[in-house]
Amino acid sequence: MELLAVFPSLIAFLIAFLFGKQITDKGCQFVTCAAVIVAAFVSCVLFFDVALAGHPRIIPLANWIVSGDFSASWTLRIDQLTVVMMCVINIVSACVHVYSVGYMSHDPAKGRFMAYLALFTFAMLMLVTSDNLLQLFFGWEGVGLASYLLIGFWNHKPSANAAAVKAFIVNRVGDFGLALGTMAIFVIFGTISYEGIFEKAPELAHTTFMFLGFEVHALTLVCLLLFMGAVGKSAQLGLHTWLPDAMEGPTPVSALIHAATMVTAGVFLVARFSPVFEYAPVALMVVTVVGATTAFVAATIGLTQFDIKRVIAYSTMSQLGYMFFALGVSAYGAAMFHLMTHAFFKALLFLGAGSVIHAMSDEQDMRKMGGIWKMIPTTYVMMWIGSLALAGIPFFSGYFSKDMILEAAFADHTWFGNYAFWMGIAAALMTAFYSWRLILMTFHGKPRADEHVMAHVHESPSIMLSPLVVLASGALVAGYIFYTPFVGGTSHGGETAHVEVQGDEVTFKPEKHGSEDHGTAEESHGAAKVDEEHMVFGRQQFWGESLKVLPENDTIEGGHHVPTWVKLLPVAVGAVGILLAYLVYMWREGLAGKIVRLFAPLHRLFFNKWFFDEIYDRLFVQRAFRWGRFFWKSGDGAVIDRLGPDGFSSLSRRLGGVLSRAQSGYMYQYALIMMVGLIGLISWLIYRVTVAY
Repeated sequence: MELLAVFPSLIAFLIAFLFGKQITDKGCQFVTCAAVIVAAFVSCVLFFDVALAGHPRIIPLANWIVSGDFSASWTLRIDQLTVVMMCVINIVSACVHVYSVGYMSHDPAKGRFMAYLALFTFAMLMLVTSDNLLQLFFGWEGVGLASYLLIGFWNHKPSANAAAVKAFIVNRVGDFGLALGTMAIFVIFGTISYEGIFEKAPELAHTTFMFLGFEVHALTLVCLLLFMGAVGKSAQLGLHTWLPDAMEGPTPVSALIHAATMVTAGVFLVARFSPVFEYAPVALMVVTVVGATTAFVAATIGLTQFDIKRVIAYSTMSQLGYMFFALGVSAYGAAMFHLMTHAFFKALLFLGAGSVIHAMSDEQDMRKMGGIWKMIPTTYVMMWIGSLALAGIPFFSGYFSKDMILEAAFADHTWFGNYAFWMGIAAALMTAFYSWRLILMTFHGKPRADEHVMAHVHESPSIMLSPLVVLASGALVAGYIFYTPFVGGTSHGGETAHVEVQGDEVTFKPEKHGSEDHGTAEESHGAAKVDEEHMVFGRQQFWGESLKVLPENDTIEGGHHVPTWVKLLPVAVGAVGILLAYLVYMWREGLAGKIVRLFAPLHRLFFNKWFFDEIYDRLFVQRAFRWGRFFWKSGDGAVIDRLGPDGFSSLSRRLGGVLSRAQSGYMYQYALIMMVGLIGLISWLIYRVTVAY
């Protein structure tokens, strides 16, 4: 069964890529869609068996590398953390595959596009099912390769090629940290297998290690190097500049990369290594600060962008910041909970944006939209659902997960936990504002597109809308259903999630607090009480051994007991953000322009993305080009080529010119050359004989 959740996408890629011409584009679409749908169904079955019934397992497939003391096997680690990621990846990927059939219907290379999507899905599955760091690195780099191919899919556009190269290079910076972290782990732990690493982590909690001439805390060094890889892949502040440029790829690529797969790989990596991070408090502090700062900075940029996909892209970056500062305060379950809910509503928003772009004849600038909500009502409703979930409005999925993160940060009772809480509150205000700015500019007001475009505005076909319905369902109910299993304690509605098992069927039912038979998840600290017919899942049983939190770091438990104002504040600022968006973009025309003029320096900073691209261009890109030209001209050209191939070819030409003068056609010259040669040969023979005797 596990193989059916992982390998169908690989088989589909091989069929579509190698035999695409034989089976035609429709065949490629059918094979890839069918494979990922099967994998999504099997992943859900595994979720019930592994996460809910508590049957994790490790499945060896083959020996991979054995060299001296080093060994790495090809193994599938199917535990609770893995099956959550598998469900997210395969369900969202299946929706994206089906959506792509309609969205890419006019593209001449749609078969190749579907093959790349399947390859991306398989690489991500390899990453999350790995049982050692080398296998994880294989999936990690596979995701990077597939994203390069997908972002630059429209290679006739220079901007797409540049974006693909940028994503590839920026991610290599982070991947260098991951590679160093893997090497450091092997040196310190003597293994790269998860089991061996996690078992030895408590013993090595106080071990030091020499690095670059300095004696440093070993686990802190390892965690920071791993986090460097996570920063690149998950577009955290510093290595985030590739993310908005990735919008140059087709919209389904944006949904797949930004919703549930590539950008969440870093979150998964840190969560997977929670047994190590728990013994590296300095690393957790760094994760918290970077995540909180990312959430705030990305939200400020999202306020000012006009490309509909870029607004959602910066929203993704901001939400990833939430996930990371949740990881930093040891709220790993809350981070994974937000990862799951975010996957649904962010994929919904991206695919909804694609539906808008499809309706507007490929227009992406919100300043050239408006007044179309009646023409594409289904897309309009889907965008509303996604935006409500993103803004954390009760009782959509984002409300449960985002609020839990903020409550856990507040409950951490550290300076960086408080910093993360207030940065998260500020980001929540801005998120609600730019979400409704997007809706109001796109769908409401007077039409700003030309008459030709408005005449062709139409709703997307059903094959594009059906995946939106699936994702909208997750955005509506996933938060309520999975609140207690993922983060334990009391739900916002005052109930615990009661799971009834009858045969092969598992159903969720709300249970009021105070039940005599089962108690509450809060009273039992998330532990499960099991009898022959019923199970009440707390977060400790749900996550099992896949996540580890030291008792003194259990901020999720503390988050259930924060003051009421902490629970209400995110909802209040979300409502304020929505009202401000209506005020600026609906009720008071021209107010937006006045605000821009009033805060011109601040707007310029946000609109230009805090000038990260310009700074990097000045510090790294231009210098790299200058050094490249220097080594090209002064090194390669003036030294290597001049003394090497160019020098030898020049010498050969000059020597050939001298010898060619003897080829005059006069007999006396040829006779002279023959005599000189004969005399030289006789002289050499006499010399050899003389030396010999």
